[in-house]
Amino acid sequence: MDTGRLERIKSWQQRYVNEQKYPGSAVLVWRGGKEVCFHAAGLRNIEEDLPFTRDTLVRLYSMTKPVTSVAIMILLERGLFHLDAPVSDFLPEFSCMEALVPGASAIDQTEPCPPPTLHQLLTHTSGLSYPFNPGVLPEAMASKDLMFKPDQGSLDRMVERLSRLPLAFQPGNRWEYSVAADVLGRVIEVVSGRPFGDFLADEIFAPLGMTQTGFRVPDGAGNRFASLYTPLAGDAMALNSAVTSGESLRLTDSYGRSPFEHADMQSGGGGLVGNIDDYMKFAEMLRCRGRFGDSFIIGPQTADFMMQNHLSGEIASMGPLSFAEQPMQGMGFGLGGAVVLNPVRARCPGSIGDFCWGGIASTFFWVDRQLDLSVVFLTQLAPSSSYPSRPELKALVHAAITD
Repeated sequence: MDTGRLERIKSWQQRYVNEQKYPGSAVLVWRGGKEVCFHAAGLRNIEEDLPFTRDTLVRLYSMTKPVTSVAIMILLERGLFHLDAPVSDFLPEFSCMEALVPGASAIDQTEPCPPPTLHQLLTHTSGLSYPFNPGVLPEAMASKDLMFKPDQGSLDRMVERLSRLPLAFQPGNRWEYSVAADVLGRVIEVVSGRPFGDFLADEIFAPLGMTQTGFRVPDGAGNRFASLYTPLAGDAMALNSAVTSGESLRLTDSYGRSPFEHADMQSGGGGLVGNIDDYMKFAEMLRCRGRFGDSFIIGPQTADFMMQNHLSGEIASMGPLSFAEQPMQGMGFGLGGAVVLNPVRARCPGSIGDFCWGGIASTFFWVDRQLDLSVVFLTQLAPSSSYPSRPELKALVHAAITD
């Protein structure tokens, strides 16, 4: 990689800070199993003038989803279920399901439907949704605050409440970003007989050496935990009613008063806290087809299977109405992350088969096995749709690749 071109990443990060778009950020690039670039810019805490550093902890939000998906595949490899199994095999509360009829205008306009399968949960084709999406089901979810926030109690209770609502559509008919990974976290608990967080710690974090990652801010972290900012007025997650405020970096959460410091919810869709080196270990494991050091988290064939497109075509071809962490044209979806099908249609440099995902606080990662490349980007600004930092970063990294 051209070191001079990699230097452009630093000025790009600083520009976002200077323009008060991001408080601060960190970028870590590995190629061929070695670090080739790290840079941090700006602040993790504006109010106390604390720099964004390598050991800064952030809310990973939806970058939790690929971790949950790997956990499901660990259990799959043990022969404990198959992916076409209905979720009701593990969670009986989903046995008698209803879905909204096409064009429904009220939550009671439903028809019977089968329970979604594990595969449909993994690929966001289950009929579940998120409160910040448009539509009848998201409105009902928002009214009941079904968001799987860190301070919303136990996972089993929240999943049971979710099961009382109908699905947004018949499972398999559409793609819609959803709380499906949270339901999968509960499946993992039932199948493994262990709390979800314990399973992740034992089967993924400990083997990978991810000592700073979990569902709570680590004890003693203090102000290493970055503050969260938003350019919106009101709730930074209320995308349906998003209104820009007069502040581009309005504080919404900080150490000392954050629910992530005493979380009781173990959200498989968005609950993890971690730092950049920890997440790079996870990304490198995926790039290396499940291998880390001399051992495997998942087998190479399973890793390959995860990072292929599991949809019939592009995400855009499945009629999504929802928010998504990635473009929908030129992109398919694997198990827990997006897959580049056509970089031209995605309008962003990359390789066919890139596997990636991000979080609503503008974090992002991708692995490119053709180029032996892994990249992790961390910041803390919600929502992630605020600025086009992800395609810009991909362009910067690819511009530095000279072979």
